[in-house]
Amino acid sequence: MNTPEDVMAPRLSGFTRAASLGPIADFMDRQGGNITRVLSDVDLPFALLDQPEIVVPLREQFRFLERAARETGDRHFGARLGQAVTSPHLSAYGAWVCRAETLQDAMTRAHAGLAVMLQTSTNLYMRREGTRVRWSIEFVEPETEGRHHNELLGIGYMMDVVRVYAGPKWRPHGVATALPRGEPRAELELILGTNVEHGDPIPSLTFDASLLHCGHAGAGGKREDASGGAEPKLPKQNDDVATIAAVIDLALHEAYPRIEWVAGKLGMTRRSLQRRLASHGTSFVELTEATLQNRAKALLREGSAITDIALELGYRDPAHFTRAFRRWTGMAPTAFRAANGR
Repeated sequence: MNTPEDVMAPRLSGFTRAASLGPIADFMDRQGGNITRVLSDVDLPFALLDQPEIVVPLREQFRFLERAARETGDRHFGARLGQAVTSPHLSAYGAWVCRAETLQDAMTRAHAGLAVMLQTSTNLYMRREGTRVRWSIEFVEPETEGRHHNELLGIGYMMDVVRVYAGPKWRPHGVATALPRGEPRAELELILGTNVEHGDPIPSLTFDASLLHCGHAGAGGKREDASGGAEPKLPKQNDDVATIAAVIDLALHEAYPRIEWVAGKLGMTRRSLQRRLASHGTSFVELTEATLQNRAKALLREGSAITDIALELGYRDPAHFTRAFRRWTGMAPTAFRAANGR
């Protein structure tokens, strides 16, 4: 007999890159918070701080921001962090968006590349309202804890994109948030530097439509690109196997992946995760082995030492890693590196 879970499997979490948190470590330090404690509390790897290309379940970023807000005692943590971010430094995606010739071109790029390059379960919309433009951001991720912090962080990035073209002192005509209508607005208006209205289902900002045709602001022309190289692809929203593999890969930054940890980060039970993988003809062990193999090959191509690779992938010693690599590929790691290394 089928259970409800078998009949209607839940949609897995969207993803975002760690880069979307901006200068989170320095910012928390200035706010008097302990980012090490926050990462430990939400059980996320410390590699997020120095490897911004890592992909993270979007629901986990929500939780991280909520915990950071509690750590710093700042109920407007997401909004304040959003005013410290710079869009050209938002991974390769942000640099690509801000290379566009005009603001309208940049917004077109932002809409087209968001789900592919930076963050899934997220939509951007632009609507003309007479002489003004309303630019909105929608998170379709169902999680609610920490959601408003992420929404206001997103608004911060959108404001910074406009500043690339309108100048660093630019402020929007207004910002709409999804917070309850009765929520106090004064402090948030000071942070954002504009009028704030609560109670809108989709957060947005408004500005003069004439800015759409502006080129890069300032005598220096275009902002310097902060990110150049290619980044690992985000899993597509409906690709269960790629989604689960991405969380396995995230776990590898801390230790050998545990099925309970991976399932928890996706909002699933161990059993439901196993069923989901079985329906695609694979298993957690098989997917973990494939992820380990891909990471090992990448590290070998980069020239990392065999001992370092073994430890990074969670093996007790190089001998165990070498035996696993021979099983995967039929050759020793040293032979693979000699044939494929830089």
